[in-house]
Amino acid sequence: MNFELKGNYFNGEFVFPATEGLHAVEKYIVKQSPANLDETLWRCPIEYNVIDNVIESAVNGFKVWKKTAIEDRISYLKKYQEQVLGRKEEIAKAIALETGKPLWEALTESAAIISKVDVTINDSLPRVRDEHIENITPDANGHVFYRPIGPSLVIGPFNFPCHLANGQILSALIAGNSVIFKPSEKTCYSAQLLIECFHQAQFPKGVINLIQGDGEVASRLTKSRPLKGIFFTGSKEIGLKILENTYSDLSKLVCLELGGKNTSIIHKDANIDFALSELLKASFLTSGQRCTSTALVAIHNDIKDEFISRFHKLAKRIIIDHPIDHEKMPFMGPLIDESAVNTYLNFVGMAKREGIEEIMRGKSIERKYRGHYVTPSIHYTDHFNHKSIFLTNELFGPNCTFISYENIEEAINIANSTEYGLASAIYTADKSLYNKCVEEIETGLLNYNRSTVGASSQLPFGGVKNSGNYRPAAVSTIDACVYPMSSLEVTTMGEVDLDNIPGLS
Repeated sequence: MNFELKGNYFNGEFVFPATEGLHAVEKYIVKQSPANLDETLWRCPIEYNVIDNVIESAVNGFKVWKKTAIEDRISYLKKYQEQVLGRKEEIAKAIALETGKPLWEALTESAAIISKVDVTINDSLPRVRDEHIENITPDANGHVFYRPIGPSLVIGPFNFPCHLANGQILSALIAGNSVIFKPSEKTCYSAQLLIECFHQAQFPKGVINLIQGDGEVASRLTKSRPLKGIFFTGSKEIGLKILENTYSDLSKLVCLELGGKNTSIIHKDANIDFALSELLKASFLTSGQRCTSTALVAIHNDIKDEFISRFHKLAKRIIIDHPIDHEKMPFMGPLIDESAVNTYLNFVGMAKREGIEEIMRGKSIERKYRGHYVTPSIHYTDHFNHKSIFLTNELFGPNCTFISYENIEEAINIANSTEYGLASAIYTADKSLYNKCVEEIETGLLNYNRSTVGASSQLPFGGVKNSGNYRPAAVSTIDACVYPMSSLEVTTMGEVDLDNIPGLS
């Protein structure tokens, strides 16, 4: 499989960098399939001198788009939705081959791209409808006009290369902002397909833009004065660098969706079969490469032996294989790249060095094709060690670590013990325990008898502590795409005695 990259997209067209002559590109990103290292998917040229052109395109696009009637913006989004619908299988296949996630899972992502248009129109847009208050004072009406913030940058992740960026792009667009999309350098082709759908929907020139490249491209963009909105999904470390790049520019609104070290609590009265099914998905879907993946499981002492034993047996049944070319449908594909494999295996080794019991060993495995395949890992400890690097750091791989507890307060303390606060879950028949968790767990998402990877586009999505900066995505992304302009409109102008103004001689 060889995907054709068309270059960067600005001023309404794709422009491929020069490969010959004085201004020829010298730096490339070479993408191998994580599921088949003998297959090169594409070569992406990195062109730094085009950054200013892309920014200028977005600035010009904003001038047109902010004046476009909301009915017309909705019409454009609907046309885009039709284009994605017609190419959903093509998009899913690209996602599967670039990320390594199984095709069935990639198809759920392409379906989410389509449904997100309706959520944006029907659920997000009403949050920023202009407000009008008659007779806010005896002689005036009050108004709140929600104005677009300006050209915005969306920096996408590799694990959901289309779905997560798509939600931020759509919210920015419907609010009246132009957009520059800088995808992960690991998923350039999936991003291109998304932009092709916008192009085919005939958005005005400059409204939607794409720039491919490495982290340096993104860093330069974040420092650009004309860009007013920065939307980033990724690691805490990169999020901090973005804050360093933007802290002195008060005109910028920065939205960070960062990592997690997420805890699920399984109480003694939980429906064990149901919790087993949910936890398997929570820990091992997308090979554990979700920011909402469950990493820690607070398990009640009364059920820990039975539950861990059954979970181990289920984990051993997981099929790990190529996302498309396989005999049996896999639950897991490969990790994204060699660096991810090395990090995962280093963490597994670290757990052993820290004295954490290994129930299932994570290791590299071979398949029909040479790829970044690993097995899930399962660990157990009878207490949370705050000094443990393994227990406190985000792993971003297929790992699940059980920690036993006796009372719900201990379980809540485990959930609150890391620097992250993205997603948590509790499995119990006692709703009062869920209510207690709502009150006491520091998290952006808390699910009741539902896995941590279960989120709805109709709800806010974001974390606290080092999992975000209080700008949640999903339905509430649009809140960060506008600013409120207040206005008082005088309706009655009575007679004024200029000689009676206080303080005049």
